[in-house]
Amino acid sequence: MISKLKKKIKKKLTKYLNKSKKAYFRIAYKAFTLLPIHKDAVAFLSDSRSNLTGNFEYIDREIKSRQTDLKISYMLKRTNSAKKTFSEYTTIAWLIATSQHVLLDDFYPLVYPLKIRNNVNLIQVWHAVGAFKTFGFSRMGLPGGPKPTSKNHKNYTWAIVSSKHVAPFYAEGFGIDDRKVLPLGAPRTDMFFDATYKQSVVTRLEEELPFIKGKKVVLFAPTFRGNGQRSAYYNFDWIDFEKLYTKLSAAGYVMLFKIHPFVKNKVQIPEEYADFFYDVSSYREVNDLLLVSDALITDYSSVVFEYSLLRKKTIFFAPDLEEYTASRDFYVDYQKFVPGPIVRDMDSLVTEIERVNEFDSQSLDAFLTYYFDDLDGKASKRFVDALENNFVDYR
Repeated sequence: MISKLKKKIKKKLTKYLNKSKKAYFRIAYKAFTLLPIHKDAVAFLSDSRSNLTGNFEYIDREIKSRQTDLKISYMLKRTNSAKKTFSEYTTIAWLIATSQHVLLDDFYPLVYPLKIRNNVNLIQVWHAVGAFKTFGFSRMGLPGGPKPTSKNHKNYTWAIVSSKHVAPFYAEGFGIDDRKVLPLGAPRTDMFFDATYKQSVVTRLEEELPFIKGKKVVLFAPTFRGNGQRSAYYNFDWIDFEKLYTKLSAAGYVMLFKIHPFVKNKVQIPEEYADFFYDVSSYREVNDLLLVSDALITDYSSVVFEYSLLRKKTIFFAPDLEEYTASRDFYVDYQKFVPGPIVRDMDSLVTEIERVNEFDSQSLDAFLTYYFDDLDGKASKRFVDALENNFVDYR
C-alpha cells in the first residue's frame, strides 16, 4: 500500500516538474528574444539522436570543410522523452532565440508553441527521404492524426526535400506554404555517391559484424504498425523463421533485422537459427547497413528511397496492405509506386530472395527520377550554400 502511494506521489511530482520545466522554457525563450540574433550562428537540435548522424552529420561535415563564418552549436537527445535539466532547457531556449539558423531533423515538440523571430530560420531537414505514406496534417481525421488546431510543424521557415515532386506532400504534412519547401536534396544521401566512403563502411562493418563476411546479406527493415511511438509494434507472427532458414541458409544467405526504433516488441530469434538471423536494430545508421546488403525487404518504410540509389533489389513484404492503406493511406498508388515485387506470404518472399539479381531496372530508374531531382552527391553542398547565403535566392 505504502509502495503504491510512493509511486503515485513520485508520478505526480515528476509530472509537475516536467510542466514547471516547460513553463520555465517558454519564459526563458521570451526573455532571450530581447537579445540580438547572432549572425551566422547555426544550432543543431534533435530529440531523436544523441550524436551526429544522418543529415546532421553531412551538413556539419560540409560546414567544417569550408572557410566559413558559420558557428555551430549542438543540443542532441536520443528521444523526446529523455529528461532535460533546467540548464539544458535554458540552452535550448537561448539557441532558438538567438541563432540565425536553427536546424531540426525530426519532430521537436518544444519549438512548436514558439513564435519564431523574423530573422531566424527554423529549418526542418527531415530524417526521411521522399514521401509516400501520409504524415502530419495529411492524416487529419485518421487514427493518430493531428487536430486542426495543432501547432506542430507550422512555424518552419524552410523544409528541405529530395525532389520537387514530393514538395507538395511535405507542405501539406507540415501545414506550411509550398514555397517554404526547397528541393535541395537529402544530405545523408551524399554517401551513396562516394565510392571510397562506401568501401570504408563495408570494410568496417565486416569487422563489426563478422557473420556477414562472404555471405549474401538480406536486410529486413519494416516500418512500425500502430498510431505512433507509444503504440508502435510489429507482427512477427508473419515471419516463418523455419522456412526462411531451411530455404536460404544453405545457399549462403544471412538475414539481418533492422526493426523501427519505435517498436517495443523485439524480434525473438529462435536459438536453433541464430547462425542465420541477426538482430542489428540497435545499430543507429541504417544507411551503413544498406551498403552491405544484397537485397532489402521492407514494406512502407522510406528506407526504400536510399536503397534505390544502390540500384539493387527491394522486396515489399506487405501482408496487411489493405489494412495499412485504410489506416495510414499513401500520397501515391502503392502498387504502382514501389520499384520492386510486392509479396504477401513466405513462399513468395523466399522465391524473390532466391531471384536476388532479377529486378525491373526501368521501374527503378523511373522511381529515382521522380524522387530525386539531383543524383549527384552534392545535396550537402547545396544546403550549406543556401545557409551561407541566408536563403536569399528562395525568399
